Amino acid sequence: MAVVATYTDDQPHRPSIQPLVELVSGGMGEVNELILSKAGSNVDLIPEIAKHLISSGGKRLRPMLTLACADMFGYQGDGHVTLAASVEFMHTATLLHDDVVDESDMRRGKLAARKLWGNQASVLVGDYLLGQAFKMMVDVGSLEALRILSTASAVIAEGEVLQLGAAKNIATTEADYLRVIEAKTAALFAAAAEVGPVIAGQSAEMKRAARTYGMELGYAFQLVDDALDYGGSSADLGKDVGDDFREGKITLPVVLAVARGTDADRDFWRRCLEGEEIQDGDLEQAIELLNKYDALSETIERAKDYGNKALAALDTLPSGAHSDALGDAVAFCISRVS
Repeated sequence: MAVVATYTDDQPHRPSIQPLVELVSGGMGEVNELILSKAGSNVDLIPEIAKHLISSGGKRLRPMLTLACADMFGYQGDGHVTLAASVEFMHTATLLHDDVVDESDMRRGKLAARKLWGNQASVLVGDYLLGQAFKMMVDVGSLEALRILSTASAVIAEGEVLQLGAAKNIATTEADYLRVIEAKTAALFAAAAEVGPVIAGQSAEMKRAARTYGMELGYAFQLVDDALDYGGSSADLGKDVGDDFREGKITLPVVLAVARGTDADRDFWRRCLEGEEIQDGDLEQAIELLNKYDALSETIERAKDYGNKALAALDTLPSGAHSDALGDAVAFCISRVS
């Protein structure tokens, strides 16, 4: 059984994702080669757009989960590499689609693909990458892994539609918002982790534990991002601070502040987020309200709670370097707002 520590604010050193990066570096080298290979096409625009986003950075956390959760069981073969690449393609396709839906200008510190090539090309290349992801899943030959990842793909699409309903709607409840982030973010983390023990031929208990770890980490990851949008830096986010606010996104900090605020506060949120009438100084006022009602600090506390659930799930998985590194990844995720 793994022994992991609950995340607290007084960690002895700043958490790092580096132990996980180093453990799966060999596999990730193969994943990156496969990604570049499968992003190719005789249609020149497809690799041009795909490689713009694929090569623009990102921690590749999701495919690293797949590799680590297979390696911890001593998996022999290359199926985890193929599935990890398919997970990254699914994520990349989602980013291309998200930027079109959200009308985002920046992605990972660079111009979004839609700003360079247009919305139509971005959507269609995203569809191409999803097709390639499914081809790779089939190549692995595991029906269970295919079921898990294909289900995640459908859930993510549902999450996109759920988010459309919540966008620019300050009546969105906390339960509504958690449904959105479970579908849009946590579901892929969960699937990425679960397919590791699946292809390693492990028990239902091991699969559930890996899935729970990924799901809870996904929740924590998204809530940290929500807090960072109002209190982080462009370097942390890979986009401009306040983008969620300018795009009318209803995230947990806003949900909490709206629920706790006065009628005048709600009028402010309604004007900015529903009416899209953002004026100079409004972002600063939004941050002031979020702090006044402890919405940012509570969002961070919720992220820590999910992080602790992810750590608890590791207790069921085999102890060792991989379990330790997965625990470090949780602490690293939370530390981005410390």
